[in-house]
Amino acid sequence: MRVLLVGINYAPDLIGVAKYNAELCESLAAEGHEVRVITAPPYYPAWKIPPAFKSSYFRSRDIHGVRVTRTPIYVPGHPSGAKRLVHHASFALTSGAPVLVEALSWRPDVMIAVAPSLMSAAFVSFVARCVGAKSWLHVQDFEVDAAFDLGLLRNPNLRKWMLRAEAAILKSFDHVSTISQAMVERLRIKGLSPDKTAEVRNWIDTNAICPGSRMTKYRQQLKLGAADIVALYSGTMSNKQGLELVIEAAIGLEESHPHIHFILAGDGPHKMRLEQLAAGRRNVHFLGLQPNESFNQLMATADFHLIPQKAEAADLVLPSKLGAIFASARPVIAMAEEGTGLAAEVTDAGLVIPPGDSSALELAICQLSEAPALREHYGEEGRRRALDRWDRRAIVHRWSEVMAGQGSATGQKNVDSKNAAGDIGLPVEDAVRSP
Repeated sequence: MRVLLVGINYAPDLIGVAKYNAELCESLAAEGHEVRVITAPPYYPAWKIPPAFKSSYFRSRDIHGVRVTRTPIYVPGHPSGAKRLVHHASFALTSGAPVLVEALSWRPDVMIAVAPSLMSAAFVSFVARCVGAKSWLHVQDFEVDAAFDLGLLRNPNLRKWMLRAEAAILKSFDHVSTISQAMVERLRIKGLSPDKTAEVRNWIDTNAICPGSRMTKYRQQLKLGAADIVALYSGTMSNKQGLELVIEAAIGLEESHPHIHFILAGDGPHKMRLEQLAAGRRNVHFLGLQPNESFNQLMATADFHLIPQKAEAADLVLPSKLGAIFASARPVIAMAEEGTGLAAEVTDAGLVIPPGDSSALELAICQLSEAPALREHYGEEGRRRALDRWDRRAIVHRWSEVMAGQGSATGQKNVDSKNAAGDIGLPVEDAVRSP
């Protein structure tokens, strides 16, 4: 099967959508499929293109069995709502020519677009129809909803226009998947029929991320002992995370609970502001993005993990870090409204508290810090869920089977889309347990 993936994010970026795009393509290549990628240079989450990638535009390289072509894009140093629109529009513009060339000369069986960026996805579905390929859109987050719900964009007329454009793009694809059941329901609210949608959750390598000793090099580096409790946030530091709530909780607990320490590891446009808010606090520590070979140690450093979230972001995205947290056998404190997808995932493997409430976060942190048996129980349940629901090899293999069945250029018989959705959608446990 020939697969052409078009997405703005790809390795060597370490976190976010780039990680899953790269792992999907490399896994498909390892199974014997031919895979090509049209993408942008790395820039996330620092919002800065490394100098080494500024001279390699439109040049193709083989990376772990995948042919990767990068196109130039506009990357704002300080991404506002308007600048993000220009950012995505630039990729839609520059990726058009290589997408068309690959489609006409190589004739892929399946063309996959990943949102973000939805702007470039419209051209992918059009070209797929022209060359007889099946089109697949995978939604990592709802860009339009997030931009307006989080206040990045505010014009109501612009929102109506963008939602109409979004609906047209969604309906133009043969198949649309997303990463949680709550997000699948949102796709259906947006007008897609059940037989056209599927859940394909973000996965984790449960062999690479596994339970380990909490006395890691990171505790040594920060001079933290066995009696110290570590609450860890690892990931992007941007507007929708609500990480200022973690700083507020740390300030509230600094004097009364000096043995509780907060580690924020990662990068992003809000990191400098967070460092300013935490300046002088002995219980708040910042780390940069950690390499893959150290990531398991980082996850094991925590006594529990934190997923702060603004209420406006509910069910716009399921945080991809959740799979790694579960795989590390550590509990989590998640900010989520009852009934959301995140709350359903975390219940019985951690604590769910109201979003935006730093006082509730303080109470939850104190509760877990004083209950080692409860932490162990939640951690064991999380590990079980990681093995059952988040295993990379099983999820990607099943997805590749479905795509292979839907490929048309090789003359393979198409799989009924309802059956395809059932194969990789909920219940995900069925897919993971399949050989």
